[in-house]
Amino acid sequence: MKKRIYSVLVENRSGVLSKVSGLFSRRCFNIDSLAVGETDDPTVSCMTIVSSGDERTIEQIEKQLNKKLDVIKVKTFDEHQSVSRELMLCKVKYNKSNRRDIMEICDIMKAEIVDMSKHYMMLQICDVPERTKLLLTMLQSISIVEVARTGTLALMKCAENEVN
Repeated sequence: MKKRIYSVLVENRSGVLSKVSGLFSRRCFNIDSLAVGETDDPTVSCMTIVSSGDERTIEQIEKQLNKKLDVIKVKTFDEHQSVSRELMLCKVKYNKSNRRDIMEICDIMKAEIVDMSKHYMMLQICDVPERTKLLLTMLQSISIVEVARTGTLALMKCAENEVN
């Protein structure tokens, strides 16, 4: 099984996300991660889709995406060909005995405490997906209250001979 990242430029209008996700579900392709946002052009959105499968499945996904009328351009690349990040917010319950541990974990993982109350802390990390998962693993012994993750965002690595 190979993991593939699809950077899909689409027309920014209602129903496009539904059409693209429907393409995956109709053909039983799995979406590991999906993030969508407007680009520098308000009429165009970028969908970053992470999916996995064998070589044939990966080729089929790209072909099917290119057939969609609302799709402007599809770029496909491996994880090592891209820079990828995921944002995660994690709310934990803390007390006097685990407060120092949470702060040390944040320091080690380069996570930030972005909000705090008498009994709760909200942590933020923006890193590669593997490190966000690692932070969750490290926090398992502490009382995790709530987690929100963006999904993977990725762009192909910069190259001097790049042509659009």
